[in-house]
Amino acid sequence: MLRVDRMMPSNDFFIWVPLLFLCSSLLLLKSIRKEAKPNNKLLPPSPPKLPLLGHLHLLGSLPHRSLSQLSKKYGPVMLLQLGSVPTIVISSAAAAKELFKFHDLASCSRPRLTGSGRLSYNFLDLNLSPYGERWRELRKICTLQLFTARRVQSFWEIREEEVGRLVNSIAQSSSSSSPIDLSDKLYSLTANITTRVAFGSIFSGGKLDDEYFQHVIRRAVAAIGSFSMTDFIPTFGWIIDRLNGVHGRLEKSFAEMDAFFQHIVDDRRNFKKTSKNEENIVDVLLRMERESSEVTQDCIKALIMDIFLAGVETGATTIVWTMTELVRNPRVMKKLQDEIRSCIKEDLVKEIDLEKLEYLKMVVKETFRLHPPIPLLLPRETISPLKLNGYDVDSKVHLHINVWAIGRDPQSWTDPEEFFPERFIGSNIDYKGQNFELIPFGSGRRICLGMNMATLTVELALANLLLSFDWKLPNGMKEEDVDMEEVDGLSAAKKSPLRLIPVPYF
Repeated sequence: MLRVDRMMPSNDFFIWVPLLFLCSSLLLLKSIRKEAKPNNKLLPPSPPKLPLLGHLHLLGSLPHRSLSQLSKKYGPVMLLQLGSVPTIVISSAAAAKELFKFHDLASCSRPRLTGSGRLSYNFLDLNLSPYGERWRELRKICTLQLFTARRVQSFWEIREEEVGRLVNSIAQSSSSSSPIDLSDKLYSLTANITTRVAFGSIFSGGKLDDEYFQHVIRRAVAAIGSFSMTDFIPTFGWIIDRLNGVHGRLEKSFAEMDAFFQHIVDDRRNFKKTSKNEENIVDVLLRMERESSEVTQDCIKALIMDIFLAGVETGATTIVWTMTELVRNPRVMKKLQDEIRSCIKEDLVKEIDLEKLEYLKMVVKETFRLHPPIPLLLPRETISPLKLNGYDVDSKVHLHINVWAIGRDPQSWTDPEEFFPERFIGSNIDYKGQNFELIPFGSGRRICLGMNMATLTVELALANLLLSFDWKLPNGMKEEDVDMEEVDGLSAAKKSPLRLIPVPYF
């Protein structure tokens, strides 16, 4: 016999349902009043929207793809209402050029978000979303201290050693002629390089071991890429986030990251260096803290997180996508291997050799075009009203630049879906923020400062993987059978692990 109390709604039911109904009614009334006001501004095209949700239902699990499809119908400058947040989506090189060239200052702030944004935007960008004097001063300090060509070059030995360890590890695995999980090995590579650059050594034992480190980073990336209703409907979205568990996961991930980086900072404060050559990035940041009142402990932790997310997740994702495209295009792989093996006469490619490998650089550009590290650049927020493509854009509007769509725009690229590195022969197009057909690292004041460090790791790893091994698909798999599905999240990584059989070349 059923118990009566199991058939009755819980007390929470009688609390949440009326509250949700009241909040929804108030928000709907506010929306109706706002739309009833006369508006003489010329707004960008916009799809039909729903009450309260606006266009949230159109985003899908992979927003860069959904927004790309919408832009084909509504244009390269499109207005969306994501809950209560007015949002402009830019999907063409021409519109991106106009924004960055003429409106960079008016659009260089970051939105202050409260849901997933607590991790992704309040922690990133030096914990300073609003553009202002302090942000400019901090960025200047970081540019001069952390991301100069000399500083990036100073870590060459770490990168070469870790890539050498990767090659040796794969060589040992190749004796069994079984497929290896290349995705996992590349994640470990970028994690080890970033850890040594930041902390001076790889984790070994204790709480800060390699497994724990990767666990923390993966959880943070998942949290940043998660969908939080609080970000879009602040009035009652937090209720939904609490009910579906999003709020709890975000809070747990934030606390985990904060404790992790606090431990790192405390450890380096107490570490006694015997020479200046032992100075790593955390040491540099602590020195900056002593020399400048602008650099606080929170800024240090924010910068460490910037470096880790850029150096680990996006770096590994780019190498995996490049190897995936190469195994699907044997002609390109053979041409690249021929270049590397004809230029390099030693067992390993060194960083100084990378300048000789012109076709390698074309292959990396082509990967950035088709698989940018972050398909939707981190959103901006307008500081003041501006005109974009002839349309009026108010202040406090969020801006999303869909670099994934720009890289596949037939207006800019011939056969845009094809992996064809030769398209860059004789071309001056680069990915450093001035050629708006290819801006995987963004442009303007918010361009990624770690761009040079990331591309050196990608090029060095690829060159050595292709010098030392031939690569086969497992179990008679054909090129067209390789899974190209993306996982939802910040970096749109390959969903299934890349499993290949390495055949030693030497």
